[in-house]
Amino acid sequence: MPEENELAWYVVHTYSGYENKVMDSLQKTVDNRGLQETIREIRVPIEEVIEIKNGRRHVVPRKIYPGYVLVRMIMNDESWYVVRNTRGVTGFVGPGSKPIPLTEEEVQTMLADGKKRVTGVEPGDNVTILAGPFESFTGVVQEVNYREKRVRVSVMFIGRETQVELDLDQVNKEE
Repeated sequence: MPEENELAWYVVHTYSGYENKVMDSLQKTVDNRGLQETIREIRVPIEEVIEIKNGRRHVVPRKIYPGYVLVRMIMNDESWYVVRNTRGVTGFVGPGSKPIPLTEEEVQTMLADGKKRVTGVEPGDNVTILAGPFESFTGVVQEVNYREKRVRVSVMFIGRETQVELDLDQVNKEE
């Protein structure tokens, strides 16, 4: 638990889709009121996601925690009031009106730079295989491992259902 006058990260709940507006508005208020010593940093955690559409890869930024903004601040009456009364903010995360600071471990997890992640196919999707010995075969996605960027697809081969493990960029979701 941070002591009085100690910086800590707090989670602020916002209307979904207003995260960047809240961040900008809060930053302007901090600058206008000279609160840089009290409210130090405002972040909306974002990750880069690689979407595969029509066989093409597109890097798209995506909010990791929609509806939330992270604020590193010294909690006092003035800073609480400024954040709480920013347009789009619905409140702090914590019981009642008492904000609870994040632990160091939670901060590291939430602020870890958004690594690229491939998306676009889910289990049950029909896909066409784009490369390898099963090129141009169609199959059904059984499992997706985003961490290793691999997908397991069930294809019909010589009258039997066969499981094939492929890289995510070797398949294209059928529309």
